Amino acid sequence: MAKKIRILIAKPGLDGHETGAKLVARVLRDAGMEVIYTGPRQTPEMIVQAAIQEDVDMIGLSILSGAHKEFASRVIDLMKEKGLENTPLVMGGIIPQEDIPALKEMGVKGVFGPGTSTRSIVEFLQKEHERTMH
Repeated sequence: MAKKIRILIAKPGLDGHETGAKLVARVLRDAGMEVIYTGPRQTPEMIVQAAIQEDVDMIGLSILSGAHKEFASRVIDLMKEKGLENTPLVMGGIIPQEDIPALKEMGVKGVFGPGTSTRSIVEFLQKEHERTMH
């Protein structure tokens, strides 16, 4: 039996709106993934530390605050510093289309905005996990 994908879902910053993050966490669990949800108001340091402690395969950030580039940059820097540079980072939330290329250039593997089908999120994460395991 294949190992379950372990993914950390985190909400960096002061934004406390977590409905979308909780929905995605539930969908991923229903798809057979192990989900560690850290809740709202996490610092990049807390997120990366939780990823290390939980030995996750992926990290997902949910951001609605408009600070997606800043948070992505800081989390990616910390991931590199802590040896997690091969751990895929994905993001969801209110992220303008014009910011997606910059996020991907930083190293974000996938960006999911409002209206993204949950099936496409699950399939993307499964493919990304297969790709990084080889």
